[in-house]
Amino acid sequence: MLDRLEQQAPDALLALIKLYDRDERPDKIDLGVGVYRTDEGGTPVFSAIKAAERKLVEQQDSKAYLGPEGDMGFVHALMPYIFGENPARGGRIEGMQTPGGTGAVRLALALAQKSDIGRILMGTPSWPNHAQIIKDLGLELVGFEHAHADGSADLEALKNALQSARKGDAVLLHGCCHNPTGIDYTAEQWDEIASLLTGSPVLPIIDLAYQGLGQGLEEDAQGMLKVLASVPEALIAYSCDKNFGLYRDRVGALYAMTESSDQIGPVMSNGHSLARANWSMPPDHGAAAVRLVLRDADLTRQWHEELDRMRERMRQVRDRLAQAGKAGNVDLAPLGKQNGLFSMLPLSKEQIQALRDDHAIYMAGSGRINIAGLTMGNIDKFIAAVADVSA
Repeated sequence: MLDRLEQQAPDALLALIKLYDRDERPDKIDLGVGVYRTDEGGTPVFSAIKAAERKLVEQQDSKAYLGPEGDMGFVHALMPYIFGENPARGGRIEGMQTPGGTGAVRLALALAQKSDIGRILMGTPSWPNHAQIIKDLGLELVGFEHAHADGSADLEALKNALQSARKGDAVLLHGCCHNPTGIDYTAEQWDEIASLLTGSPVLPIIDLAYQGLGQGLEEDAQGMLKVLASVPEALIAYSCDKNFGLYRDRVGALYAMTESSDQIGPVMSNGHSLARANWSMPPDHGAAAVRLVLRDADLTRQWHEELDRMRERMRQVRDRLAQAGKAGNVDLAPLGKQNGLFSMLPLSKEQIQALRDDHAIYMAGSGRINIAGLTMGNIDKFIAAVADVSA
């Protein structure tokens, strides 16, 4: 029976990693893989996490199963950072641990589907796995343009999508640091989005995968909080893989907000049931380390400082790109107003191939670049290369 299965195309970014690794040119630049890198090109373990892991090794007295909800100490320790004061909203918000942000998105969409959601409204382009998960679940994807060519968010497209929506629809929004464009809604636009969702039959699903990498921990949650203040219920997918550097440990959480506190129990029980059928229970090591960081004032301060340095470095890269202005026919100025790890350049596949062949610069075929792959040592080479292939 297995011979009925057809060969699937490899993941494009994973294939790009192999090409980059085989390239022997010493000045090669990797802008494809979506991980943070220091100015020296490394992706280190946070020192706050290292300290928490040492505590974990010394103090952990069991590795017995936790259950499908995962490490609830971790889940609750995160909530004040995500939801601010009164994070549980009088018992209306509860969460559970998931295997990374991907697991949280998958569980959010599966939970929505179980609630008779059939269509997902989503701005495009988006993180490619969003569409893959939606398709795999058999949900219908209704796309709309996320951004204008000038590097600003297309609020009118979202308005039109919401105004034409109906009961049984959900809208998937990036909370901050939009992947792949880096183009976020402004504070004023979030006000309008919240107003549009007031009284709407559409269920908001917010993917908050990069909190702290845009403007700051509090600032990056403001758009989501405006939506939550205007709607009776929502689902929030969260990732610690980026803002704690726990990529391979797969640390995430799903939170649900219900209209009343007596509804949260049934909702979470369905989340537990779906998790049990998918991955049984999430891995605990990374989540336990985050819990220890957030329960220790010194480690929390250390984490804030490390996160601040990450954000400041990416802001320096963006500022340098913006200062360059035009590189050939590509305007780099809008990148200075964008947030997070990613931005997109309006390059053709032929130009992207030329960057790889002639300049040893590796980036996704969509034009997405990882801002953290640029350093003060290679950014001038990158700007000159873009000018060369786009002239």
